[in-house]
Amino acid sequence: MELLSALRAALGDKAVLTEAADRAGFETDWRRLFSNPALCVLLPESTEQVAASVRLCAAAGVGIVPQGGNTGLVAGAVPVAGEKRQVVLSLRRMRQVLQLDPVSDTILVQAGATLQEVQEAAIAAGRLFPVSLAAEGTAQIGGAISTNAGGLQVLSYGSMRAQVLGLEVVLPDGRIWDGLRALRKDNTGFDLKQLFIGAEGMLGIVTSACLKLAPAVTDHATALVGLASPGAAMALFQALRAQSGAALTLCEFLARPAMELGAAHAQGGRLPFQAEAYMLVELSAHTASENNLARLEEVLAAALEAGIAQEAVIAQSERERADLRALREAVSDGELAEGGAVKHDIAVPLALIPETVAAIEALVGTKYPDCRLNIFGHIGDGNLHVNVRPPAGRTLADLSDRKAAITADIEGLAVAKGGSFSAEHGIGQMRIAGMHAHKAAIELELMRRLKEAFDPQGVLNPGKMF
Repeated sequence: MELLSALRAALGDKAVLTEAADRAGFETDWRRLFSNPALCVLLPESTEQVAASVRLCAAAGVGIVPQGGNTGLVAGAVPVAGEKRQVVLSLRRMRQVLQLDPVSDTILVQAGATLQEVQEAAIAAGRLFPVSLAAEGTAQIGGAISTNAGGLQVLSYGSMRAQVLGLEVVLPDGRIWDGLRALRKDNTGFDLKQLFIGAEGMLGIVTSACLKLAPAVTDHATALVGLASPGAAMALFQALRAQSGAALTLCEFLARPAMELGAAHAQGGRLPFQAEAYMLVELSAHTASENNLARLEEVLAAALEAGIAQEAVIAQSERERADLRALREAVSDGELAEGGAVKHDIAVPLALIPETVAAIEALVGTKYPDCRLNIFGHIGDGNLHVNVRPPAGRTLADLSDRKAAITADIEGLAVAKGGSFSAEHGIGQMRIAGMHAHKAAIELELMRRLKEAFDPQGVLNPGKMF
């Protein structure tokens, strides 16, 4: 009660939520797999209030779970069972766009701004903020930085790490580090901001960020292509990359079950043709002189003639483009709506994608033949989402006794191919076993040393990653 009184004095009564009904949405992860109580939910509206909250909680020995839009897939932004008392600290009230510099092509935003809000601010200034993902209307900048979010356009623009120039961070002792520099070059010792990108809120709480902007996109050429196999998809990707270079901003692979899920759950979703595999591709133009439509038509015509592609449809309007993209974006929501899956987020070298998909299909078909496999992902950067669904008519709970074995098999297969067991979703609560199984001892030791150096009391995001 003493801590709650102090927090109310620092933040205001309405910024400290203690009623169970008010806390519930903050305590449960997006997939609804984890739901553990917090002492309260804090809603600060300034960096100073975040710092005050951290100081008070640290003095009381209470852990802090930083939370953005709570759209993560590894339960990294909700409380952990069995840990010391925890509060959830949500940045949703800190969502201002503070400054946009069209000369430097930078934007300064508070961490609670959503990806969509930053995208819209960039568009209004004739610029592009390129990080794009299905949850962009809810996912917040602070969370995207803390998980080094990837999304649909990593192929051309890079992940969130590539967009960050500077950060403001509240440290685990309540001090504020002002690293909000807008410099493209700054070679003055350790690049401290990199420590907080992808750290999942365990070393500090990001409160503001200075981000890079790209030139506005003047035109898109978008197509959905039907293929016979992942090997054909890789061949088409190579042809597109050779002909288009950086203009290829989106290249998504979806096995048939994934595309059918998307079609079933996208508003007005409809598959224009049937295929064993699909690719959603998009070329983007930054100048009026680029004729990406003609380039895309040429590459697809050659692929159809060579038998690499079986079918193709090119969007003829912005509405058709949005409809094609909606098929891809609805896959995860559709999967959740139909009972969920044992989800995996792997990356392998590009050349090994076809044999990796074949190996996963063989593994699941042999060891878990009653399960349904759903594979899709970002073929251009080697990131595949491998989801094992329960048998038709059953629920995810029916896989509870096999879940750990399925995950160990899929992750082990990816690592054996020279890949990663977590490509863009992070570790959170759900990939800790993978960390112990696949990370080298020296890597774990160095990460623990960093955690202990920054946060010796274990205040921030307890129970995650390690």
